[in-house]
Amino acid sequence: MLQFQMIKTQDNEKVFHTELPVEKCRCLIIGSGPAGFTAAIYASRANLNPILIEGTQPGGQLTTTTEVENFPGYPNGIDGTEMMEDFKNQALRFGTEIISGTVNRVDFSKRPFKVVVDEEKMFETETVIIATGASAKYLGLPSEERFKGAGVSGCATCDGFFYKGKDVAVVGGGDTAAEEATYLSGICNKVYLIVRKNFLRASKAMQEKVSKTPNISVLFEHTTDEIVGDKKVNGMILRNKNNEPVKIDVSGVFIAIGHQPNSEIFKKFLETNEVGYIKTLAGTSKTNIDGVFACGDVQDFHYRQAITAAASGCIAAIDAERFLNSL
Repeated sequence: MLQFQMIKTQDNEKVFHTELPVEKCRCLIIGSGPAGFTAAIYASRANLNPILIEGTQPGGQLTTTTEVENFPGYPNGIDGTEMMEDFKNQALRFGTEIISGTVNRVDFSKRPFKVVVDEEKMFETETVIIATGASAKYLGLPSEERFKGAGVSGCATCDGFFYKGKDVAVVGGGDTAAEEATYLSGICNKVYLIVRKNFLRASKAMQEKVSKTPNISVLFEHTTDEIVGDKKVNGMILRNKNNEPVKIDVSGVFIAIGHQPNSEIFKKFLETNEVGYIKTLAGTSKTNIDGVFACGDVQDFHYRQAITAAASGCIAAIDAERFLNSL
């Protein structure tokens, strides 16, 4: 039933009033990647009548991937965007209501929880499943943006196979970069590790592993000027410590300077780690607030795979169902 309600919000010591239409539901899912859509499929089949808010990037990070070959059920691989359309259609088949929009504000202080979408509508819900994912950090180069999905990637585990036997580069100097370089060294011919500083920030164990891997070449005190190619990447222009240009020939560039969980609007209410990943009770999707659940990359900083995100979406839907049954 659609209603209207006046909201009084305290934000940066400014009080403002907003009149919004209100829709009530039992389960609201925020995010539309593998975690969100899987949660929607399970919640729909459990008759929770979920509503899913797609967010700023419908389909999540997989929509920036040209080919997905490591998700079970697609023996010949599948385009990332097409795969997410399959997920979406399956959720729709079971009755999920999918809404295009972005969540602006939330109030998890009490149930029913309040969620404002596009400053146009407010949802009051008994449970919330957060599946907003994480965004890979990039260098911000125009050439980097141009070659995303055509030689530039933020995930070696996802895309490394496509560069089997080729030369690639990893940009970064922390544990993530060292791990990505080590992983790629088992697939690729040669791996350049591009490090801005004159040392690795990675753990001692990872530094030792990198140094003992013969096909990893560490380029200290080098920065990336440009990623070059025609339709696909074929090289990089770097700058050394003397500000001299250095050209390397590579078929793929993996940016490994970290991820940013999309959790900012929830931090007022939910516990996060020092980076911003939402904390969940081990083995569950439960947050510090009863009735609010988190799944996928917004809470998983270890694996960040489509299959693990989907699995956690299933967990979140089951947790939400059991919570509602306990009321």
